[in-house]
Amino acid sequence: MHIKEVLTKCDTREFLDFPKKLYKGDPYWVCPLDSEIESLFDPAKNRTFKHGEAIRWILKDENDKTIGRVAAFIDYIRSAANRQPTGGLGFFEVVENREAAFLLFDTAKEWLSDRGIEAIDGPINFGENDNNWGLLVDGFIQQGYGMPFNKKYYRNFFEAYGFRNYFEQYSYHREVRNVKGEFTNFPERLRKVAEWLSKRPGYTFRHFEFKNSRKYIDDICEIYNTTWTYLKRDFTPLVPEVLEEALRKAKPILDVETIIFVYHNDKPVGFWVMYPDLNQILKHFNGKMNIWNLIRFVYYKMTHKMTRLRTVAGGTLHSHQNSGVEAAAFYKFYQVLMKKPWVKELEISWVGDYNFKMMAASEALGAIKMKTHVTYRYLINDKLKFIRYKDEMAEKQQNNAKNNAENQ
Repeated sequence: MHIKEVLTKCDTREFLDFPKKLYKGDPYWVCPLDSEIESLFDPAKNRTFKHGEAIRWILKDENDKTIGRVAAFIDYIRSAANRQPTGGLGFFEVVENREAAFLLFDTAKEWLSDRGIEAIDGPINFGENDNNWGLLVDGFIQQGYGMPFNKKYYRNFFEAYGFRNYFEQYSYHREVRNVKGEFTNFPERLRKVAEWLSKRPGYTFRHFEFKNSRKYIDDICEIYNTTWTYLKRDFTPLVPEVLEEALRKAKPILDVETIIFVYHNDKPVGFWVMYPDLNQILKHFNGKMNIWNLIRFVYYKMTHKMTRLRTVAGGTLHSHQNSGVEAAAFYKFYQVLMKKPWVKELEISWVGDYNFKMMAASEALGAIKMKTHVTYRYLINDKLKFIRYKDEMAEKQQNNAKNNAENQ
């Protein structure tokens, strides 16, 4: 076996095509678009290169046949937010061969170690964490768009090598319509809370508008950046340009009625962004978006083949949490879905095991935990103490409370 860095067009083709061969015949795997994967490794298209670097390899056997692939990368902003310099590993695929898997891990570890990195998170994305993040360990069904699918034996490879469970990511599903097409009821308790809050002075609800896109993008950034700083130690602020680009790319499938904002006295206090599950169409394309598939895409979209919605982002200002804002937003959303008979299912993903409020809210909505992904951490510097993410956050909150008490 030998490792080869991806440098040529032929190498790139092997990197993209290997999973197609590995998962051939698997009814649950959906091939991502080749162009989307390539954009992540293009400095002209991926903003993370402005403060990071990435490399990728393919693994060949003695007959020069590709049997694995992996990428390693460093986001220096994310790295600096950790206790130690931390890099990432992702896009890992390999045949069921422990020696091959470990050679891929070794290669990524050596490259990261040479750059002063002391810990590796993986499998993760070189960019935002709403895509390509985590290893699927439970719920081997067709994943929603952006959620990774992998071979079951990968878990053994990661854990045998020394990767440890840093945090878990849960995907909650809720039936919107049953097999007869009947609309399922919104939880009565949440409905009452939603109606109560909707009648309170100052609260209003709006949907996204492309003609006023910058205003709504700024509102999302304000809420997101204020909210997530409480939850994520390695939080990197969302900038409007990144969100603007993401919404522009999603415009062909976006339904503005499934992006809901909550305002209190015209100040944004909550938002939810839900996308149709593009994987329900992409499963027919084998990674290609050529002219023929573009025509097919329009047909599948117009005939409502996307029957699942995925909540990809959301948040409520810390000062308005536990006030009923979440219940009201979802109730308004359910009223929208009553007019869309093709929507059968709602997916809330992903929810970290450290986000207790969102787990409780998902369960209160009647959603069921259907899938679990794991973000693993490997300590290159074995002198470091391994601490799970939610324990880091508990420690951070204790220190903040102590500092606030001392300053009073």
